[in-house]
Amino acid sequence: MKQSIPGVFDLWLPAQPAAPVVFDSPHSGADYPADFDTIAPESRLRRAEDMFIDSLFDVAPATGAALLAALFPRSYIDPNRALRDLDRRLIDGEWPGELRMTDKSRLGHGLVWRLCPPDIPMYSRKLTIAEIEARIQDYYRPYHRALRYAMEHMLDRFGRVYHVNCHSMPAVSAPMTVRPGGTRRRADFVLGDRDGASSSTDFTSLVRETLEGMGYAVAVNDPYKGVELVRAYSDPAAGRHSLQIETNRALYMDEDEFRPSANFATLKADIDALVAAVCDYASAQVMPRAAE
Repeated sequence: MKQSIPGVFDLWLPAQPAAPVVFDSPHSGADYPADFDTIAPESRLRRAEDMFIDSLFDVAPATGAALLAALFPRSYIDPNRALRDLDRRLIDGEWPGELRMTDKSRLGHGLVWRLCPPDIPMYSRKLTIAEIEARIQDYYRPYHRALRYAMEHMLDRFGRVYHVNCHSMPAVSAPMTVRPGGTRRRADFVLGDRDGASSSTDFTSLVRETLEGMGYAVAVNDPYKGVELVRAYSDPAAGRHSLQIETNRALYMDEDEFRPSANFATLKADIDALVAAVCDYASAQVMPRAAE
């Protein structure tokens, strides 16, 4: 069963879910809205996309899990940021609500970007309050409603839900995040559970051990711990487990040509197996309430 808002999201929710699992890809969107009005070069904007991540995880519905994918780009508005994480330097006027800038918004990469990483101006002007509010109402909130709906659907049926928040990362660390000594090659996968706050240790270990068993190098909470979508929808004590997974782009794409590499099919097969392992694990933890 597919639900969509054109240009905003696609949600695949199995009519008969086999596992209490929801995958979401908030940064793979490439439908650029007509009112974007950015001056940043297209080549830099495209580098901000989590290209092909929605395709890598697209087996989820056939496995009995839900899959949600954003269609709009994160550079327009980022669903993985808190609503308060807005750069006041971008706003033309006094924002009507509370602002609480994080390191991301201070760098210009908050809810609505002021800079395209690392430091390219996104606009030739400030954005009006009405423009930003429209992006929140038309893109940000519908994405969050869809994710909340998918997770509640699974929670109501199974009594718990496992959420996998799917991303990609550049092969080499950016200068602003690198440790002393220069750039470094990242692990093949980085799992983030906010230092154990958003997911059970068993679930994080299941994903790590499955990937390591395939021969991949896996890091946990270094350098990515999980951001807003993992924080907002997790509550392990209440049966809500959220885990962020970052996939190294060098495994599956040419980062300069923006195209899949020769290894794409191999990684896709491994991701398919990972999705199956996650669904098997989640199903083993619960009995569907509909059968009670």
